Amino acid sequence: MDLALFDFDGTITTHEAMPAFVRATTSRPRLVAGYLLLWPMILGYKLGMVSGSRVRAAIVRVAYTGRPAAWLQARGADFARDDLERHLRPEAMRRIEWHRARGDAVLVVSGGLAEYLQPWADAHGLEVACSRLGRRGDRLTGRYEGAQCVGADKARRVAARFDLTDFARIHAYGDTAEDEHLLAMATDRFYRTMPEPAA
Repeated sequence: MDLALFDFDGTITTHEAMPAFVRATTSRPRLVAGYLLLWPMILGYKLGMVSGSRVRAAIVRVAYTGRPAAWLQARGADFARDDLERHLRPEAMRRIEWHRARGDAVLVVSGGLAEYLQPWADAHGLEVACSRLGRRGDRLTGRYEGAQCVGADKARRVAARFDLTDFARIHAYGDTAEDEHLLAMATDRFYRTMPEPAA
């Protein structure tokens, strides 16, 4: 049995899901205020001067501080069904099914939010390791629960979940620098490419 590790945004999907989810779950006044507050940081990100992790942490703080956790979880389920399904890469889904038909263990490893990734993964019968929002009682804190599932944390979560010596080969699929540690732990690395399953 092999292990197959898939990034989500841009690898399984055609676009990054989190910006669309934030727009769908944040009121227009809060979106406008957030843009006015965060535009220097967003510009720094686009210029390569600010990390994606820092920008995402700031966006989460503005968008979700104090919001009801159950409400966002329900919106995440709607988003998984109505938005994510329309933006899946057919070649990626074929590759996932190829791995599952071989009996391989498959894990989606993403910096995206559990609010929409968990229901999507459940609907497809897949395991997922992803970022989670912190809660205090029934409200969101506006911070992540632990580290974002990006960069070295992707590899750490995989190693915590599996004994890697159990697998003959490890296949990893990614498309950005945040996937470098995930790709580095694999015997078969696929960066911005998705081979068609063998007949």
